[in-house]
Amino acid sequence: MIREVTAKTLLSSAKRPDPWFGIKYTMNLYRGCPHQCIYCDSRSECYQIENFTDVLVKVNAIDLLKKELPRKRVIGTIGTGSMSDPYQPVEAARRLTAQALEVIAEQRFPLHALTKSDLVVRDLDTLQHIAQVYAAVSFTITTADDELGRKVEPGAPLVSRRFAALRKLAEAGLLTGVLMMPILPFIEDQPENITALVARAKACGATYILASFGMTLRDRQRVYYYTQLDRLFPGLRRQYEQQFGARYSATARAAKRLEQIFTEACEHHGLATRMPFYEPAPPLQPALF
Repeated sequence: MIREVTAKTLLSSAKRPDPWFGIKYTMNLYRGCPHQCIYCDSRSECYQIENFTDVLVKVNAIDLLKKELPRKRVIGTIGTGSMSDPYQPVEAARRLTAQALEVIAEQRFPLHALTKSDLVVRDLDTLQHIAQVYAAVSFTITTADDELGRKVEPGAPLVSRRFAALRKLAEAGLLTGVLMMPILPFIEDQPENITALVARAKACGATYILASFGMTLRDRQRVYYYTQLDRLFPGLRRQYEQQFGARYSATARAAKRLEQIFTEACEHHGLATRMPFYEPAPPLQPALF
């Protein structure tokens, strides 16, 4: 179900850019997401989304952005995609993300877009405009296999479509990379999956890959995830319960070894394991004479 809501504010601010993504200001134009990834952390109670299958459209988002952005004294990277995908299917018709990018370009703010969708290619021209300051697009890709992707991310575009979109953006000169997170224990934590992802990312023009070997398992998120394991991977739930109990997080098998394999593969292919962040241009020095 798609419902319209009126938001009080749009941009949330951090004291300093986060160390993973370089984001200073977080912007969520939608709440809820039809990608329905079985592992999604946004189902957790702390985010207070009553029904994650509903998509809430912030109908006044662009007006808020036009008011809030010029008031920001610190130029910092705007991140979108942390709670719901900015390029989920409703964006094709509503175009809130497209409009927001135009505002960001006009105000000359940097941007980091996180997505699982190839719809981002539609906004290539605006992204190139933003890139005159700084623009990065990161695609979440946790398996190199379309069939497995269909299971764990049933409503999202296929992995192959995401790689194709990454290639188009990279060929257009945009800073692009892969978010290899979460890596699901017993499902995606094979060395062969990690090396295949790294090789394919390089072939498609990625500059960086950010990886995390495991997943969170919080309250409602855990309940939903285990229900999906029973449906898609019979018997696997028992392994999770034995291995992780009621822990907050579930670490991939042989995580340290996987991280070593990942690092070596990135070094081999010339891929960074940290992304370059926005850095403000130094002030012009006045002429002495």
